[in-house]
Parts: sequence; structure tokens; C-alpha cells
Amino acid sequence: MTKIEISVDLKSHVPEMVLGCIECDVQIGLSGEELLNRMKETENRIKEHLPLNKISQKSAIQASRKAYKACGKDPARYRLSAEALTRRVVRGLGLYHINNIVDLVNLISLETGISIGGYDVEKIVGDVQMGIGKNNEPYQAIGRGELNIEFLPVFRDEESAFGSPTSDSERTSVTNATKRFLMVIIGFSGQEETEKAMELAVELLTRYGKAKKLEQWIVE
Repeated sequence: MTKIEISVDLKSHVPEMVLGCIECDVQIGLSGEELLNRMKETENRIKEHLPLNKISQKSAIQASRKAYKACGKDPARYRLSAEALTRRVVRGLGLYHINNIVDLVNLISLETGISIGGYDVEKIVGDVQMGIGKNNEPYQAIGRGELNIEFLPVFRDEESAFGSPTSDSERTSVTNATKRFLMVIIGFSGQEETEKAMELAVELLTRYGKAKKLEQWIVE
């Protein structure tokens, strides 16, 4: 089980936040028809019932935007991944199809409005702390290159920063070779919504990721 904590600095800015952590062995491949259909059904429901101008009012997204502002980051410029995914779906572009694990992470994020980190455990070096990004701290984000993480809530291991609610990094990204997977549900809105998201995550990981040796815990 990966040791994870929230820094005193970040906790002082966002005292209500928790992290919902799930670690498990997974089997990675293309998403099957059942998962793809579930993704499509969720997309259609969100697109039908959630106008673009109401996305930021969804409780988990609203809490996350508030957390960014508390840390000194503009959530409109550095959009949270859950908000970006929801906006993409409402605009009719649909969810990305990468592999079963990344796809189910995106599905949970769309369902809950919570930004979620997904990492290859074997690429994490030592213990993990979530803190606040520093000036000129290097960070290569997946699909977007260098990301300015100053004032951004970020995960760091003993090597460098590797995860954030805006975009995870290339260094610890999930690939088809990933065997042990860490999901972190970034609960800026508190424990209740985080626990609900964890229940959904365990269901989807078991059903679509063939999860084994699953461990789950909450970091306060």
C-alpha cells in the first residue's frame, strides 16, 4: 500500500479535503462493449440534463474551484480535469477511449464531478505527499507538455511532482504495461462525496478492470 499524506500547508488552505485511495492489481486492455455502452449512456444523460453554464455549479466541481482559489490558482485558466471532461461531453465531443482503466477513471469523474488521479504504482518512488506546487517546479503533463504547477495542488513522490487535479504527468502514467494501479479520488468537497465515488470506483475496477488484491483507504 502506497503511503500518502496531505501536507500541512495544503490542509490549512483546504481543511475539508480528503483523499480516497484505491490500490489494486489490474488487467489492462481496450474497453469492452459493456463499459463503452455505460460511458455513452452517462454522456447522453449529462449532455441532456446539464447546461454548459451550470457545470461549475455542480457541488464537487464548485468545491474544487474554491480549493484552487484558496491555493492561489485560477480554476478558469487551469481547469480541473473533471470540469474539462464534463464540458467536453456537454459540447457533444464525448469521452476519450484510451484503455479500460483510464476510461473508467474518466467515467467516475464524469459521474461524480470529482477530479481523479490514476497512476502506475511501479513508477512511483517512495512515499507520496499532496501539497502546493512551487515556482518553476518541472512537470510534464499528459498530452499537454510543460504545465505551470505553481500554486496548484500536486502529488509528489521522492523524485518529483507527478499528479494534479488538472492533469496527471507522463512519468507515472498508466500504460498497457501497468500491473499495479493507484487511484486517488481528490475529495475537495469532503468525505461523504468521496466515499460515494470510492464505492463506484471499486465496482467499476472489479467489473471492468478485473481488480485483484484491492486495498482502499481515506487520507484526511
